[in-house]
Amino acid sequence: MDRSMTIKYFRNIPTLYTDRMILRRILKTDYLDMFEYSSNPSVTKFLLWDAHTDERYTKRYLAYLQTRYHAGEFYDWALVEKKYYKMIGTCGFTSFDFENNSAEVGYVLNPRFWYAGLAAEALFEVMKFGFTVLELHRIEAKYMVGNENSRRVMEKLGMRFEGIARESIFVKGKYVSVGTCAITRNDFFSIFSK
Repeated sequence: MDRSMTIKYFRNIPTLYTDRMILRRILKTDYLDMFEYSSNPSVTKFLLWDAHTDERYTKRYLAYLQTRYHAGEFYDWALVEKKYYKMIGTCGFTSFDFENNSAEVGYVLNPRFWYAGLAAEALFEVMKFGFTVLELHRIEAKYMVGNENSRRVMEKLGMRFEGIARESIFVKGKYVSVGTCAITRNDFFSIFSK
């Protein structure tokens, strides 16, 4: 995998499908659905960004994302629940380490849809895309200590806990500890090709 190939794929991010969701490009018209969850402090409690303050902010953010897609430098999908065709969150790659053929993934979900297995369902498709299409060797995910629900999503998909970096980032006025879970391509396919 190299940078130019990644740019090519994400300039026209492919649509992915799960049993209950469509994973597609995030659109400017998703701003009301995104604002519904991104304005909720319980959603952003364990994230690096603060809750969105108004719909105009979310609208501007989504307009900005279109420029990042155009450059092939934004790697998130909108999670669209099929039954109501509602955008309920995002999932994708937060960064790539091209030299080591690895990536980090992340996800966020509207709390109305928590505890239904949707985060794991979306993350599975993103990881499968990473290992099959992008031919990654390793995928990792990080979570702030205290967000054990996120760690459970990672472990449900075969990611192994690798440790905690104590007070490793300064966010929202305090130092927080961050846990890492990861999986390799061989482990992913040995688990999910059965």
